[in-house]
Amino acid sequence: MIDAVLASRLQFAIAITIHILFASLSVGLAPYLVYFTVQEVRTGEGRYRKLREFWTRIFAVGFVMGTVTGIPMSFMFGTNFSQFSTVAGELIGGPLSFEAKMAFFLEAIFLGILLFGRDRVSGRFYALSAFFVALGAWLSAFWILVVNSWMQTPRGYEVATSGGTEIVRMTDPLAAFFNPRFPWMFVHMQSAAIISVTLLVAGVAAYFVWHERDSEAWNTALRVAVVVLLLASAFQVVHGDAYGRHVAETQPQKFAAMEAHYDTERGADLHVIAIPTDLDAITDPRADNLYTISVPDLTSFLASGGDPTAEVTGLNDFEYESPPVAIVFWSFRIMVGLGFWFVLLGAWGVYAQWRGDLRDSPRYLVAAMLSAPLGFVALVTGWYVTEVGRQPWIIQGVLKTSDGVSPALNPAEALLTLGGVSLAYLFLLGVFLYVVRRIIVAERGETVDENERSLPDGVIADD
Repeated sequence: MIDAVLASRLQFAIAITIHILFASLSVGLAPYLVYFTVQEVRTGEGRYRKLREFWTRIFAVGFVMGTVTGIPMSFMFGTNFSQFSTVAGELIGGPLSFEAKMAFFLEAIFLGILLFGRDRVSGRFYALSAFFVALGAWLSAFWILVVNSWMQTPRGYEVATSGGTEIVRMTDPLAAFFNPRFPWMFVHMQSAAIISVTLLVAGVAAYFVWHERDSEAWNTALRVAVVVLLLASAFQVVHGDAYGRHVAETQPQKFAAMEAHYDTERGADLHVIAIPTDLDAITDPRADNLYTISVPDLTSFLASGGDPTAEVTGLNDFEYESPPVAIVFWSFRIMVGLGFWFVLLGAWGVYAQWRGDLRDSPRYLVAAMLSAPLGFVALVTGWYVTEVGRQPWIIQGVLKTSDGVSPALNPAEALLTLGGVSLAYLFLLGVFLYVVRRIIVAERGETVDENERSLPDGVIADD
């Protein structure tokens, strides 16, 4: 039987893997809602009304699922990680409370207006509602990332004793909230959410354009998505490079796990491609059991900010146990590999648009449809790099994960809740996918009806 620590970690990992899909959907879709709503109010064109109505329904379903999957996670801090809550409660309690009372209610109230208020409020107030929905979604991400970034690079605190237990006490809220990791993490996560949703928008638009080439609304969505995809994914590559350098400076053990560097060396290579030479390399990737295409000295160059001979500390030379290297190493490569594919897909789409044959390119439409979920894959694997790479710490350098688990939790209880949470979250994900499919099928029917109504008498639409 697995122990309570591992069961609790798996339980939270499954919960956050599914919850982050809904959270990033809200964050990434919010700017699109603002754009489509403002354009609808400004121009009065039906194509923007259609896009606003469709994506508002998707946003609402994601918002409900994000709420349902998010609330139990706050309870897990008490049931499975009570010692972490005791130690860090003063630091994490405030931001999490702000997230619920400030961001959530702002987003919920104005989402109601966005769903049911089109004919009840003025156009300007309706557009303003879309803006406040977006503001609520982004504020929610702000406070959550304040907490998580503090766990990566804790600042603005001191260690004190309360009731015989060592806890962290906040001494400087600004230093704690705006710790060194926060700006990097906030920009990278928001950009990742936008890219994920942009790929979803492009994939759904490609699906409708594939069936109805003359759909004005979905051709508009596709044209907007390919431009956003190119700009956002190119920015993410540049930002990710600088972010990696920051990680090398502040969490060198995580950086070594990302590159599977076990031995300290100068002039460390960067493995652009790493393919296992045997099955063991999947679970234990090392330089001697990987076929690699590497750039000499590039890891040293990136880690130091320009010195190709800089020393990179290997995992064998850290005082504490290494994080699960295989998860970090492969997750990082999936994320980076997909990131470059997104740049290529965006450039391909913009080029096709410039040539005027974007909607008539079957290969591009198929590529866009198949790539629709890949942004979320990259986002989740990137989150694994962040969270798994921090191990064995739950708060870097302050509290180990094994010391943050509830002392009274026994393996049987932990295994029971692991099973229950896993089934419940997978069920909710299934419900979400089912509802989204129903929305897409309904939209497909409406698009066909509109196409048939627009045809001259005696002409039968293709199906």
